Parts: sequence; structure tokens; C-alpha cells
Amino acid sequence: MPRVIRKQPNSKMCLVCGLKNGGGLHASFYEVDGGELVALFTPREEHQSYPGRLHGGLITAMLDETIGRAVIVGGTEDIWGVTLEFTTQFKKPVPLDVELKVVGRIVKQEGRVFEGTGEILLPGGEVAATGSGRYLKLPIGRIADVDAFTADWRVNPVPTDPAEITLPPPKPVAQ
Repeated sequence: MPRVIRKQPNSKMCLVCGLKNGGGLHASFYEVDGGELVALFTPREEHQSYPGRLHGGLITAMLDETIGRAVIVGGTEDIWGVTLEFTTQFKKPVPLDVELKVVGRIVKQEGRVFEGTGEILLPGGEVAATGSGRYLKLPIGRIADVDAFTADWRVNPVPTDPAEITLPPPKPVAQ
């Protein structure tokens, strides 16, 4: 079971991590052993497409955000990933009102460009969707005019933060 190394910050209004965004996903991000990033979130009724199912655009947003944030695992929040291209594969319906895990990792880095992959895991560990993308590394100041205080960008510890996160064993990569 991967051990949580540290929790990443949340913001105020981000659709994915914004804790004060009433329509947001309120995801929390945890860096774990092995250099991966795991997001935990529970989609609600306002996040649906078909009744009882998470909207595909939000599935893609969760994968993109988790993979893009993986570039700061073990580092600082000075450099971020800006999405250049992204692909999602939908494998199973994603239900609402259950905690989901999103795992993201960096698989290749060349200069200012990096590539990553990830998956959304259902409560039983089945893969519901996978994603892969290419990103450009940029300092946050070149991406947006961000004031950490105004954006409420900080780590928000809560009593339910996990010390370990259960993930299914890695599957062999098809050649």
C-alpha cells in the first residue's frame, strides 16, 4: 500500500480542487511512494451527464489535472504543466456519490515538455477511464496572474487525510 508523502495545496475557485467552488469537485491530491500522485474525490449529482453517471468532460478534467500536477511531485509549486494535448479512453461508467481515486504519473520528460498517464479507479479498483497527455512546464507566473493569498492556495489538512492509499497492483504493460 503506497504511503502518503505529502498533500498538495488546494485553491479557492478551481473547478477541480477549489474548496469554495460550490459546483466544483473538491478533489484532494496526495503524493505517494513511487512518485505517483493520487487524487481523491466524490462526484455529486450536479456533476452528472446521464442520471447517476459522472460527466465525461469532468472525467477528463480529473485525469488532466492529476497528471499535470504530477510534475510537482517531490518538488515545489513553482513549475506547472500546461496541457498541450490530451486523450481519454472511457472503459466503464463512473458513478456518483462514491469516493474515486485518480492516479497520475510522469512517464517521459524532455526539456520543458513532459508526458504523463493516469487512470480513474472505481471503489473496487477497476479502471473506469485512462488518460494520457503532453504538457509544457511553465512557471506559474507565466500561466496566470496568481496571488497565492487571494486564490487561497494552501494545503488544507483534514482529519480524514489518509496516511496510506490502497491501489490495485500494477498491471503488466502490453508490448
